[in-house]
Amino acid sequence: MVKNERPVRPDKVYTVSEITSLVRTQLEMSFPQVWVEGEISNFHRHSSGHWYFTLKDKSAALKAAMFRGEASKVKFEIKDGLQLVCRGRVSVYEPRGDYQLIVDLAEPKGKGALQLAFEQLKDKLRAEGLFDPQRKKKLPLLPKKIGIVTSPKGAAIVDILRTLERRFAKLHILIYPARVQGEGAADQIVEGIDYLASLPGLDAVIVGRGGGSIEDLWAFNEEKVARAIFRSPVPVISAVGHEVDFTIADFVADIRASTPTAAAEMVIEKEEAFAQRIDHLERSSLQSMKFALESLKHEVTGLAQHRIFQTFEVRLLGLGQRIDDLEARAWEVVREERRAIAEWRARTGLLGEKIVGSFRNTLGDVRARAALYEEKIFGSFRAGLRDRQATWEKLSAELHSRSPLNILKKGYALCWSGDGRKPVMNIGPVRTGAALVVSFYRGEFRCLVQEIDPEKTIESRAIEEE
Repeated sequence: MVKNERPVRPDKVYTVSEITSLVRTQLEMSFPQVWVEGEISNFHRHSSGHWYFTLKDKSAALKAAMFRGEASKVKFEIKDGLQLVCRGRVSVYEPRGDYQLIVDLAEPKGKGALQLAFEQLKDKLRAEGLFDPQRKKKLPLLPKKIGIVTSPKGAAIVDILRTLERRFAKLHILIYPARVQGEGAADQIVEGIDYLASLPGLDAVIVGRGGGSIEDLWAFNEEKVARAIFRSPVPVISAVGHEVDFTIADFVADIRASTPTAAAEMVIEKEEAFAQRIDHLERSSLQSMKFALESLKHEVTGLAQHRIFQTFEVRLLGLGQRIDDLEARAWEVVREERRAIAEWRARTGLLGEKIVGSFRNTLGDVRARAALYEEKIFGSFRAGLRDRQATWEKLSAELHSRSPLNILKKGYALCWSGDGRKPVMNIGPVRTGAALVVSFYRGEFRCLVQEIDPEKTIESRAIEEE
């Protein structure tokens, strides 16, 4: 056994930098371009624009970097958990001695990059409310000035102009020429929308182009275009591609047209259609007036046939009949007196002045009493008639004050069930999401119940307002 044997010193001793450089050279030569599949983790977007992340599977992990130039070309959103297929070269980051994959192309596994980017942006904008139907603006009935953002050389502008000319020639059209595909197209489309929407008196904007692949239509899937459409103060019609083509612009726009020609047809109706609509409105107005008059006639007839008025008429006829009876009885008394005088004269002949004077006095008394009775009868009838008239006026006023139409004139409303047949008398049967009909003195509207507060009263609302 040899003791104290010194190790043989090698001819070359490498520095750390040298060995790391050699390893990097060997790796880059051995793997100049590889495709690697894995799940994203530890994704970090540096302020410089570079991306750093780790690709991993069940057994191993590989660090990766994607520099700003290549990262800016990625359309979809990179996030942890996403399965990617990356193309790149294997290298070494010498300051830390880590080997890594320098990525120059990244695609989502199982789905195209553009399709994934489309779905991600669609979900994002929907969550922000850009697709909300309640915020979409309506087109004016008869626009006078419209703007068009499209390519001045494409077939879309020819179809739009030809359709507008055919439907209604008296229209002011402003065209903002813009690229509709390729680099910089989205920026020009945004500029066109913002410029036209800022012009005074503009009624609508058409944004579109003809059909094509998803790559050709991609400018209309850009987030900047969607937000320009959303912030436009005038209605925007999206007319991109064919019937089967859908873009983000279609979902954000106030109206989506299947083709540019369809957009032109939507923005304005034919002159004949306006004439037909005017005729229809004229007929509807006449029918409404006739219906209103018939309703008033029916209301008056109903009041005239009310039991109160019929009873009053019967009572009035009864009083008249009673007066007739009293008058007939009074005349019967007079006739009886006259017959008695005639008989008396026939029996007794001429009497003395005393008897005649006495008879005359008696006759005068009888006449006075008859006149008194007559005055009392007519006085009683007049007083009864005034009482009946006062009662009738009181009942009529009370009937009018309790009329539902009179109450509705004061600003009140009636609440009905969704089919309009059953009145809602209290909050008990009402449920959230239920459809209700609210009727005013003139007109009604339908609504959906969003929130129910059974403790809320008119008094508590008045206190809150104070």
